Amino acid sequence: DGQRVRMDYKATDLARFPDVLTVEKQEEDQDTVKEQLLTALDLALADFSAMREREGNRLEADILSRTDVVEALVAQVEVRSPEAKMAEVLQNTQIDEGRLLTEAAIFADKISVDEETVRLRSHLSQLRELITQEGPVGRKLDFLIQECNREANTIGSKCSDIEIVRHVVDIKAEIEKIREQVQNLE
Repeated sequence: DGQRVRMDYKATDLARFPDVLTVEKQEEDQDTVKEQLLTALDLALADFSAMREREGNRLEADILSRTDVVEALVAQVEVRSPEAKMAEVLQNTQIDEGRLLTEAAIFADKISVDEETVRLRSHLSQLRELITQEGPVGRKLDFLIQECNREANTIGSKCSDIEIVRHVVDIKAEIEKIREQVQNLE
């Protein structure tokens, strides 16, 4: 009779018939998978290493910059220290001249910070050398930072001059910033 009958089928209807859809698990080539994983791992490690190197370079530049600031502050302490020592000694003018000179020499020696500034400069020099070395230097730098702090504390305890005290506070603040950066190094 020439009429066509239209039947609508869904894919799920067809999937019910046997052997219409088959699933075959493809065998994985273990060597290919291993090679792909190793390639991906090599790329990830190279990216990680490059990122660490960039971060290390930024930390190195920051630490060296702060070391320069500390050294400039130490120079200001060195310039101010002799002036402050003599000003303190000469405030007490009620003693005779001979005694004044003796007391001045004793007092000047007692509050002299020359040794501390020399050691602090030495520590800063060692810090510069260490920070530019290859390999892990974090622990050595941490030790040097402790030594820098010790010298700054000694300078601060020996000096009562307000200008020197301000410089010591600034030195200690910069040393603390360096210490924080050193914590990010190996």
